[in-house]
Amino acid sequence: MSSDDYLSLDQLNDRIAILEDNIRQLIEQAAAASGEQNESRIADRINQQNDELDRLLKVRESRQKK
Repeated sequence: MSSDDYLSLDQLNDRIAILEDNIRQLIEQAAAASGEQNESRIADRINQQNDELDRLLKVRESRQKK
């Protein structure tokens, strides 16, 4: 069991909304970033946030099926 298994559905939805906002902000930063190193760092963060978002969406989906 992960710590996300103990979150309420509202808490899970809040975390999903935060991740979606983080991704939006990172995309905006990437558009404004100059330099390959900055772009690579932001791309890595976007990928991490997307992975976490996908994981939480799966947790939420499995809960809604119960």
